[in-house]
Amino acid sequence: MVSYRTEAEVLMRSIQDAISSGLEQEDGGARFHEDIWEHHSGGGGRSRVISRGKVFEKGGVNFSAVEGSLPAFLGPHITPGASRIFATGVSIVIHPTSPLVPIIHANVRYFESDKGDRWFGGGIDLTPVYVVDAQAAQFHRTLKAACDTLDAGAYQRYKQAADNYFFIPHRNETRGIGGVFYDYLKPGESYSFEQLFQFTQTIGSAFLPAYLPVVQAQKHLPWTPEEKQWQLIRRGRYVEFN
Repeated sequence: MVSYRTEAEVLMRSIQDAISSGLEQEDGGARFHEDIWEHHSGGGGRSRVISRGKVFEKGGVNFSAVEGSLPAFLGPHITPGASRIFATGVSIVIHPTSPLVPIIHANVRYFESDKGDRWFGGGIDLTPVYVVDAQAAQFHRTLKAACDTLDAGAYQRYKQAADNYFFIPHRNETRGIGGVFYDYLKPGESYSFEQLFQFTQTIGSAFLPAYLPVVQAQKHLPWTPEEKQWQLIRRGRYVEFN
């Protein structure tokens, strides 16, 4: 079996480094604090947290590359008889201080089983407390350009998946303006491993150009205590999306 775990881990580390650096530069004050940890069954990660910055109140850009016994929920997606899994990825949540700067979430990930199963997943979505239509359009244009590198229909598929995923039916409410979301993208008839690897790199690289123009347009605008309170209420809904 050919393993790509080393290449995938290097990719995820580079994505974490680029995004951490870009956010630090944008904040202009706070820096990420890093904790390096080990997983009990193999591998580990680098957790990076920024807090009390000029722009970002708190956020994490976290990398992991771990291995262990196969979780039962992955059974339907892999070859029978697989018992071990390797997973690596980057997960991001950024909460700005200003209620006028949107919250953002993103992740990219790669899995590999001991029976040769391989797949990618990921996505980016934006949660403005106050929506600015032109900025929402710019955010989605950037994601569409990234998705177009895979195929012409990718953006619409993955946008719809994000819209479905980040929706509370009992409130008839979305988490924000959406984005793109994909999972279980496996090499096969439609895409080669190299295409999916490059696509994941492209999605990771799209984070800063999708997000920073919105931050730059909003971060210096004055805001009121009432707007801050609404931001806190919106944050309180997050548990419902999880």
